[in-house]
Amino acid sequence: MNARRRMESLTILFALCLLSLKAAPMVAQDTSGSGGGGQKYTMAEYNAYTAAANEKNLQAQQKLLDDFVAKYPNSALLNYVYPLYYQNYAQQKNFPKVVEYANKELALDGKISPTERYQAYLALAYAFNNTPNPDPATAKAAYQAAQDGAKAVEALPKPDQIDPGKFDEEKKKAILNFNGTAANAAMAAKDYPNAISMYKTILTTNPDDFISNFNIGRADLAMNPPQQVDALWAFARAATSKSATDQQSKQVKAYMPKVISAYQGGTVCDALTQAELNELLQLAATTPDRPASYKLPSSADLDAARKDMTIASVVTDLKAGGDKGKLTWTAACGLEFPDVPGKIIDVTAAPDKVVLKNAFVTSDAEFEAATTPDMEVTIAAPAADASAQDKDNFELTKKLEKGNAVRFTGTLESYDPPPAFLLHWDKAKVNGDDLPKPGKKPATKRPGAKP
Repeated sequence: MNARRRMESLTILFALCLLSLKAAPMVAQDTSGSGGGGQKYTMAEYNAYTAAANEKNLQAQQKLLDDFVAKYPNSALLNYVYPLYYQNYAQQKNFPKVVEYANKELALDGKISPTERYQAYLALAYAFNNTPNPDPATAKAAYQAAQDGAKAVEALPKPDQIDPGKFDEEKKKAILNFNGTAANAAMAAKDYPNAISMYKTILTTNPDDFISNFNIGRADLAMNPPQQVDALWAFARAATSKSATDQQSKQVKAYMPKVISAYQGGTVCDALTQAELNELLQLAATTPDRPASYKLPSSADLDAARKDMTIASVVTDLKAGGDKGKLTWTAACGLEFPDVPGKIIDVTAAPDKVVLKNAFVTSDAEFEAATTPDMEVTIAAPAADASAQDKDNFELTKKLEKGNAVRFTGTLESYDPPPAFLLHWDKAKVNGDDLPKPGKKPATKRPGAKP
């Protein structure tokens, strides 16, 4: 997921493609000859420059260049000498020196051509993309240089031998390279708004770019305060990108539940988190921009929803559906509720578990009228090392009968929405007072529970 590596390869590509645009100085005809733009230099200067340009040994060339600058500090050939410097240092992987001499070239300003200006900015981008862990000041300067470099591409003259259409395409690719460098530099400078802006600029050309989408997510998370929902949308775009490898897609999908969990205050219900992830992946695959209608409840939203929550309010909200029902379920899923009242509609007993099909009731009238279950309650057999009381209670649970009133404490795991509404409970235990007692007939109804 290294964006800079990709941009580095682009830098090399366009350095090779467009270096041919650079011209060489004219040969001085006499001791007062003149080069391009009418600036004068001597034959001695020209010969010294030529000797340095033709030298293949990097250290020897560097010495010739140092000698040239020492002898001709104001030479009209400096616009040709400085590129020799930064190309030399690039081969030596001395990137601070590449930056130094590319900036010296740019400081000549009106004395350099549009092509020379472009190549200097290209050298700055190349240096930044090859600098590990740049400090914020370096990154900030690289961001501005990349912005200026993109503008410099527009001023490039088309060489006569290159087809106009092909040249325009190469210019677009060169601008994309500078935009990528600017985005990465803004990230390194912790300038996250500008990083996001630049990555989005890249996406206008290629909305399916994995790296840009992923890095937008990273930048959103790094904002103060973090923009987790926007980040999740960007991650979902990256994970569903056609340019993503299987490994990249799997890594992002594995990471996203952690972001969701952190945003919602910790994972309470794994099944719900997976459902939220699946919905997000499906929606993000259809549009680059997160629609205003898409919402993901935060930990503050969920805390507020849980404040006055009862099992009665949960049932009411889930049956009603809509945004309120969605928020309620996100808040309730995975929670344990005590003494949930109900009427047993069916009982299925097995050695390892008992499953009750209950109707949720809160009054005697509801109890009498209930004929259809809306809760499925799973009571698992206690572990081998459980207490004798727990084991006895489980055996008594198997003796519960249809039509009896029962209260249980359990964990909400999932639900089926209306019209076949059904709450699924796990890790449940029946209230000991409602278990059958030897010699006594189980209660058939009970007073209404508190709503």
